[in-house]
Amino acid sequence: MAKRRLNKQQQFRIRKIQQERAARAARKEKAVQEQAEAGELGPEQEGLVIAHYGQQLDVEGLEGDHAGTVVRCFVRANIDSLVTGDRVIWRPGRNDSGVIVARCDRQNLLQRPDNFGALKPVAANIDHIILVLAAEPEPHDNLIDRYLVASEITDIPAVILLNKTDLITDRNRADIDALLGRYEALGYQVVRTSAAESGDRPSPEVEALVKDQTSVFVGQSGVGKSSIIQTLIPDEAIRVGAVSESTGKGVHTTTTAKLFHLPIGGDLIDSPGIREFGLWHMNPQEIEYGFREIRDEIGHCKFRNCRHLGDPGCAIDAAAEAGKISPERLKSFHRILQDMAEQQARGLKLD
Repeated sequence: MAKRRLNKQQQFRIRKIQQERAARAARKEKAVQEQAEAGELGPEQEGLVIAHYGQQLDVEGLEGDHAGTVVRCFVRANIDSLVTGDRVIWRPGRNDSGVIVARCDRQNLLQRPDNFGALKPVAANIDHIILVLAAEPEPHDNLIDRYLVASEITDIPAVILLNKTDLITDRNRADIDALLGRYEALGYQVVRTSAAESGDRPSPEVEALVKDQTSVFVGQSGVGKSSIIQTLIPDEAIRVGAVSESTGKGVHTTTTAKLFHLPIGGDLIDSPGIREFGLWHMNPQEIEYGFREIRDEIGHCKFRNCRHLGDPGCAIDAAAEAGKISPERLKSFHRILQDMAEQQARGLKLD
């Protein structure tokens, strides 16, 4: 997504916010240094970020006397942005608080663009993204492909979970089977379940997916993400988003990215900001890479500046004609590229 052009008032406000943040960081760093010099900080130990609240984070101790204990921590000013799921080195301080002094290496990082097109990190060290679909509302391959591209680019494996299988009928069965079959043919794991039929307990299919894994659920509103999450962590205060009977659209319920330990083993990171995210921060080359079957055709077009939108000598079009790329996936690929081009063009006009 092209960045918005800010007026002078917005630029002034942003500078003022940045100055205030810098002043707070300086005061915080001074307080941390004073505690360290006074010998009020305990030994360094490893911890896990389980929630983020502005300038403070909840860290769960992973070793020593603080193992399993959650401590509200400040962050040293010289540390890059931290997110839920990060493993950190921290030191316990006074009044049941602590200080994060370093971030451990990440396995991966899930990001999404903010309202101005800048990337915002939302979660780290994820084992897989569980993309939830449903028989109703009708799943659309273009939306699915956007999530899968994000999965491929971040190198986080994706699993497709079809929920509400109890709503499959003779009317929609063939279309759903054909849709899921295309992704199974590409090597994606596809699982079917029904949260409604499993009651208050997670279904066996969902349990098998999340057990001993760090999972993130994504998908469009109304597919039952919150219902599935509530069966996995029934004791947590997560309200299930109501689905309008007239529109079939859900509502966001949670407010911040938080990590939950599952009773059956494994962790779940949940946040509305994670559940739905766009691709407008990516460039055409990343979109090409994000389609598994298109990836091998990159660099084989007749012209180096090929846009892959019906240009002569396009290797991707030739692969589609040879049956290597399904018409549905090619259409989805073209649509994503066109949408990105339109977004960028609108941004240029604003400039």
